[in-house]
Amino acid sequence: MSSPTPSTTAQQQSEARAAVLASLSSIGTSIDADLRTRTADLHANSAAIAKQEKELAKQTAALRKEGDNWQKLGDTSTKKLNEIGDVQNWAEMLERDLLVLEETVRLVHEERAGGGERRAAR
Repeated sequence: MSSPTPSTTAQQQSEARAAVLASLSSIGTSIDADLRTRTADLHANSAAIAKQEKELAKQTAALRKEGDNWQKLGDTSTKKLNEIGDVQNWAEMLERDLLVLEETVRLVHEERAGGGERRAAR
């Protein structure tokens, strides 16, 4: 065979270089397209997350307000229950006092009735 000439070798190297550069460019374009797609997705997702974040903040504020309302209702109910307990306690004390008065009046009546009989027996 004949030995390659310098111009043939240079031409082959040039063709090989062009093929490698074309291959690298193709790989770069495919990677770049993938990265552009991912970047677009990240940007779209970022906007969706920001919207969800605003909605979450609004819902959290509404929930806090609802919790405050429940707390006020609980405090009011507790106060009213305590008042009912106080009224019940007062009623029980009044009932005991009335029972003591009733027993005292009964004893006085018995003593008068018994004392009258004793005087007549004398």
